[in-house]
Amino acid sequence: MMNIRIKSVHFHADQKLLTYIEKKISRLNRYFDRSNVEAEVHLKLQDNGGRVQDKITEVKLHVPGGWVMDKKTSKTFESAINASVDTLKRQLVRHKEKISDYGRPIEK
Repeated sequence: MMNIRIKSVHFHADQKLLTYIEKKISRLNRYFDRSNVEAEVHLKLQDNGGRVQDKITEVKLHVPGGWVMDKKTSKTFESAINASVDTLKRQLVRHKEKISDYGRPIEK
């Protein structure tokens, strides 16, 4: 089970959004079979002076060997989270390859 912390800055996120984010982020756990993966999600509104505010999501994953992070801006939190999850999948695969290659003898 992945430990997910969601923080909304200067607004109150509804339960539907929180459930959606938890569902999407928890899918990233399949890329690391260990249970000590933690996720930190920050939700922010970008103040650009207009009525429509862009939504900013910052996702940090604490995985064995370091942090994997992504920040996205979009019209909705859902689309920003989807984009972040896609980026984080690629980062996790690369990170996992680096960890598994570490310690192996270099082939000549």
